[in-house]
Amino acid sequence: MLKLYKITENEKLYRETWDNDDDSHAVHWGKLGTEGQSKAVKSSLFEKATDIIQKEIGTFISEGYRPIDPEDHYTLLIEYKVDEMGNGDDVEKRHRLDDRINETLGWSGLGLCDGGSTGSGTMGECCFILDFEVARRLLRMILNAQNLKTLR
Repeated sequence: MLKLYKITENEKLYRETWDNDDDSHAVHWGKLGTEGQSKAVKSSLFEKATDIIQKEIGTFISEGYRPIDPEDHYTLLIEYKVDEMGNGDDVEKRHRLDDRINETLGWSGLGLCDGGSTGSGTMGECCFILDFEVARRLLRMILNAQNLKTLR
């Protein structure tokens, strides 16, 4: 997967591409924090999908899109209380929440959920994100839907 961003004073945009494992590639783009748009790129009689994608990547770069190093992402920790070490239902809920957060951050170009932990009366998720306020707004909706306390 390749993720590229164009961050200016006026706009925050993302473009990403990945291999679909069926000789096609996906291209996904939009404004940071939105689901954006996507398309599939398939090989044609005259050109391979990988060649088409390489041309598109060249275009993205010429338009000012660049990768952002993981060290340049914000770290957002989500922690909530459970009884003692939590039970099986709590762990299952954390795994569902992990998947939902990762899907939301990924499809909005904001980043990713790096997993979570359980212990000492809390459960939590660790996220690496590009825009703290936008991610907080989106994640607050997910946490509210899961009946968890909202982010501060």
